Amino acid sequence: MVRWRVGTVAGVRRRWAGAVELDVTLVDGTSMRALAYPELVGVPEVGDRVLLNAGALLMGLGTGGYALVVAVPDRLPPDPPQALDSRDAGHLVKARYTPLQPILLGVDEEASPHHEVLATAEDLGGLPVVTADLHSALPAILAGIRADAPQARVAYLLTDGGALPAWFSRTLSALRDELVGTISVGQAFGGDLEASTLHSGLLAARHVLHADVAVVAQGPGNLGTGTRWGFSGVAVGEAVNAVATLGGRPVGSLRISDADPRPRHRGVSHHSLTAYGRVALARAELVVPDGLDPALAAEVDAALTPLVDRHTVLRVDTAGLDAALRRSPVPLSTMGRGLDADHAYFLAAAAAGRHAARLLGSGTA
Repeated sequence: MVRWRVGTVAGVRRRWAGAVELDVTLVDGTSMRALAYPELVGVPEVGDRVLLNAGALLMGLGTGGYALVVAVPDRLPPDPPQALDSRDAGHLVKARYTPLQPILLGVDEEASPHHEVLATAEDLGGLPVVTADLHSALPAILAGIRADAPQARVAYLLTDGGALPAWFSRTLSALRDELVGTISVGQAFGGDLEASTLHSGLLAARHVLHADVAVVAQGPGNLGTGTRWGFSGVAVGEAVNAVATLGGRPVGSLRISDADPRPRHRGVSHHSLTAYGRVALARAELVVPDGLDPALAAEVDAALTPLVDRHTVLRVDTAGLDAALRRSPVPLSTMGRGLDADHAYFLAAAAAGRHAARLLGSGTA
């Protein structure tokens, strides 16, 4: 459960949209790196006493490399200026019934200026939607989209399989100018728009943000247990179903690697094979990049053979995608590996983005 610590802010390391990184000195004199979300706890200052949840840091969990500030108890932030005792400022509760549950204005609820539009919205009109397992695929997918459609309006839907606060992601903060908006769905929060479900979030991407392409992926911090079904990316299959249900066009970004040391993630990861092969009941377009190492390409083809009746498996040329990836405004990294260390992974994500961009000119989106 929770491993509590109390300390004093010794220094501010860096800031990005929605988050502040701190050095905290604990009562025993040791130090911890901590992260605060000002929207939830206010802005900690040097000298402030802070209460920390230190469990993920103490366990050495990869993405959770911080103690998290739960409160600045001696200097609580004021109530939000729009706080009312009615639902006029929103009543969408996320991270529900946890101590830090935020109450937000949902994009489709009655108080929203977009309620009338979304009350009647039923269809995505063929919107290409790229679905991906890991948050690290987002900048590579964007690179692929921009390679062929530099002016496309791209929306990102942050699902709740990883980090719930959108503010956790430095990548997302740095990509703000590349996106028409982020929609946090389910229990995730902190996006430009809040949606209660993926379905309403997809409709908001189309009818509120007027996106040409959408990307659906969880936040940082993929959960995996080494079993077939025990991983948060299983929701990728459900995303395919949601996109198809609403009349969108699902484009599957495959998790491909010849660098991951774990056999279950080499070739096509078992995450992709389970999500697309077992969970997705609707047809998607699964993108395989050209130009893979021949041995890896053969392994990928063999792994996807059982899926060819269920989905459309297609190859996409990769000319220019390496250069597009190297122009990414954010560093590319997955599981600690950069572009050159796991080139196939990023190339596969970029190829999915390229295919989605090309659908814009095909008359089908």
